[in-house]
Amino acid sequence: MTASGRPAPLAGVRVIEISAFVAAPLGSMTLAQLGADVIRIDPIGGNIDYTRWPITDEGRSIYWASLNKGKRSVTLNLKSPEGQALATQLIADAGTVVTNLPAHGWLSYENLVQHRPDLVMLRLTGTHTGGPAVDYTVNAASGFPVITGHDEKPVNHALPAWDVIAGVYIANGVLAAELERRTSGTGQEVNLALSDVMLATVGNLGYVAEIQTKGSTRGPLGNGLYGAYGQSFRTADDREVMVAVISNRHWSSLGKATGLAEKLAMIGPLLDIDLSTEGGRYEAREAIDAVLRPWFAARTAAEAAERLAAAGVLQGVFQTFEQLVNDDPACSTENPLFTEIDQPGVGRVLAPRVPLSFAASPVADAQPAPSLGENTDDVLQSVLGVDADRIAQLRADGVLAP
Repeated sequence: MTASGRPAPLAGVRVIEISAFVAAPLGSMTLAQLGADVIRIDPIGGNIDYTRWPITDEGRSIYWASLNKGKRSVTLNLKSPEGQALATQLIADAGTVVTNLPAHGWLSYENLVQHRPDLVMLRLTGTHTGGPAVDYTVNAASGFPVITGHDEKPVNHALPAWDVIAGVYIANGVLAAELERRTSGTGQEVNLALSDVMLATVGNLGYVAEIQTKGSTRGPLGNGLYGAYGQSFRTADDREVMVAVISNRHWSSLGKATGLAEKLAMIGPLLDIDLSTEGGRYEAREAIDAVLRPWFAARTAAEAAERLAAAGVLQGVFQTFEQLVNDDPACSTENPLFTEIDQPGVGRVLAPRVPLSFAASPVADAQPAPSLGENTDDVLQSVLGVDADRIAQLRADGVLAP
């Protein structure tokens, strides 16, 4: 129950997660942060992502802890019939399961639906044919690496964008299937391919239609903004400031903030380009860059950003992760997004809740991730009614961790 007296949006929903890496854990964590009871089931000793970097000096995965906040953790010997049976019972009780593991044998929809006829199962695969793929291989095929950077040498960006977007699709898919089940009374299998997440995004952003209608798209622009004016500028203190102009108001504000309005206005007649349009400013980008660069070079990044912000110009100073965490008040408890938590095995850290603010049914602050297998006994007892003697026997038989 939240401070308003109303439950979190997904209170009362239970989801079983059997997964690894980014997309599926992120999707399930999103549901947990919205109030769902998410129980992650891993093999004893952890799945293949349990020790993924970054890690602490003691070898604990900061990555794993960050993607499993607010969940409960159960470990089972999933190679044993008894472990598979317990996992199946937990799935049947919850009625919803998310996985990105091969869904065959006991984990197939065909098997699980026999134990819960209205089962909702969301399965993430690499490709639409069921083949394997990961974010970085999917991205290689997307076209984006070839237009990233300053030349046509492909650059795979560090952000696993397709995994992150897939995580949001997973949460949406589970919620859509849950709402449909409440209407129809039946469940279904929902499939999502990581490569289709990429392809849908490429299509939705117009790249597919552009190639079909025009034959080609732009090449790499560095930090330039395609179809409008945007650029990064080196400052006197050797920092970089990004500027984006997406309206005539922003264009006017840029001239006023820099005191270069008259010089900028001269570019249009000189090049016979209409600078009152986004396309015109894009065409004149190199001339605009040349006028603006000395202004930035004469000021520190902080001075330039302050002047631009005061005038209403869209701007941002490039910063490292270290600068973001240590110096930026937006990445601190001054921002209601963040809470300090004591994360077992990691320490006291800032952690974000879900970045949605509900006026009437607010979500809880971020909660720590469980230790691996921390909730095994409690879940088996409270959810499945397994008594202490049976748990002891399962542990002796190797179905549960020692």
